[in-house]
Amino acid sequence: MRKFPFSAQILLGLVLGAALGFLAREGDLSWLASTLDTVGGLFVQLLKLAVPPLVFTAIVVSVVSLRGVANAARLALKTLLWFGVTALIAVSLGIGIGLLTDPGRGVSLDVGGATAPKTTGSWTDFLTGIVPTNPVGAFVEGNVLQIVFLALVVGAAALLVGAAAEPFVALNRAVLAIVQKALWWVIRLAPIGTLGLIGHAVAAYGWDLLAPLAKFTTAVYVGCAIVLFVVYPLLLVTAGRLNPLRFFAGAWPAIELAFVSRSSVGTMPVTQRSVERLGVPREYASFAVPFGATTKMDGCAAIYPALAAIFVAQVFGVDLGIGDYLLIAFVSVVGSAATAGLTGAIVMLTLTLSTLGLPLAGAGLLLAIDPILDMIRTATNVAGQAVVPTIVAAREGILDRDAYANAGRRDLTDADETDADEAADRPARRDDLAPAPA
Repeated sequence: MRKFPFSAQILLGLVLGAALGFLAREGDLSWLASTLDTVGGLFVQLLKLAVPPLVFTAIVVSVVSLRGVANAARLALKTLLWFGVTALIAVSLGIGIGLLTDPGRGVSLDVGGATAPKTTGSWTDFLTGIVPTNPVGAFVEGNVLQIVFLALVVGAAALLVGAAAEPFVALNRAVLAIVQKALWWVIRLAPIGTLGLIGHAVAAYGWDLLAPLAKFTTAVYVGCAIVLFVVYPLLLVTAGRLNPLRFFAGAWPAIELAFVSRSSVGTMPVTQRSVERLGVPREYASFAVPFGATTKMDGCAAIYPALAAIFVAQVFGVDLGIGDYLLIAFVSVVGSAATAGLTGAIVMLTLTLSTLGLPLAGAGLLLAIDPILDMIRTATNVAGQAVVPTIVAAREGILDRDAYANAGRRDLTDADETDADEAADRPARRDDLAPAPA
C-alpha cells in the first residue's frame, strides 16, 4: 500500500464505502450500516484525540522560535485580512446563487413542526468562549480556540522568560515529535476511515430524504464548488502568482479527508502537513492552520448561512431587502469568530437568522440533510484554511516555491513523515520567517 498514492487510497476507500453503503441501504442490512458507522466514528475520534496536544505544543514551540523575527505581527495581520476577504467573496457568491435559484420557492415542508436547534449562536460566545474556566477543561472538551489562546499565552511567557524556560520548551518539542509520530499511524488509516464514513452516509441518507430539498442542496454544492475550484484558483494566480494545479496536488489529501470526515478540527493535522508540503514555513503554518480551523469557514460560515437564510425567508414568506443582504455579509465575515468555540454551521445559521429576525425554527427544517451538506462545506472550509497561508507566504516572500512546485510529487504519508520528524527536532533559527531577498 505504501507504493499506492495516499490520495488514490482515499478515493478507493470512498468508492468501496459508497458501494457498501448502497448495499446496506438497499438490502436493509442494519449490521453493515452499524459497522460502517463504528469504523468511521472511531477514525474521527482518533484524529480528534491528537488535536489538543498537537495544537498546544506546536504553537508553544512556534512562538518561542519566532524570537527575533520582525515580520511575525505582519503575517498575523495579513492572515486575518485574507480570511475576511475570502469570506466576503464566498458570502457574496452565496447570496448571488440564492437570488438566482430561489431555493425556498415552491418547497412543501411542515413548517409548523419545525423546532429551533438546542445550540444557537451568540455574539458574546467569542469573548466568553476564548478564555477557558480552567486549562484542563479546554483539553478535555477539545476546544481548539481555547487551546490556541492558552498556547499563545504560555508561548509568549516562555519567550519572555528566556533561558530559564528552555527545559519547558524542550519538553514541548519532545511531546510534539511524539504526537506527530503517533498521528501518522492514524493518518495511514484514513482510507479505512473514509470507507466507514462515506458508507454510513450513503446508508443513512437516501434520495427520499433529499428530494424535497434538492434545489437547496444543489445550490449549496454549486456555491461551494465555485469557491473551491474557481475563486481559490483565481486568487492563487492573481494574488500569489502560483499554479493552482500544484496547490490542489499538495492540498488534496486534506480536502478529501475533510469531505468524508466533516470535521475541520479533525482534519487539521493533515491540513497543516499539506500546507507545509506546499512550502509554507512550519513556524507560520502552525499559527495559521489551527487558527483557521476554528475561524476560517467559507463553507459553513459564508456560503451556507447566506443560502440558508434566503431559503428560510422564502419558506416563511419573508421578503429580504438590500439591508438584510448586507447584514448577512456582515455576520458571515465577522460572526464566524463568534462561533469558533462551538459547533460550526448550525450555530452560524442560527446567529444569521436571529440577526435578520427570521424564525430560528427555520434551521430545524435543514437538520435532516445537514450531514450531506456538511461534507462539501467542510471540504471548502479546509481548502480555504490552506489557501490563505499559501497566498500570504507567497506575497511575503517566505514560500518555498521549489517545494510548492513539487508538492504533488511526494506522497503525504511517505517523505513528509520524515520531514516532519526532522523539523520537530531542528533548532529554532532567527531567519525562519525572514522574507526572501527581492
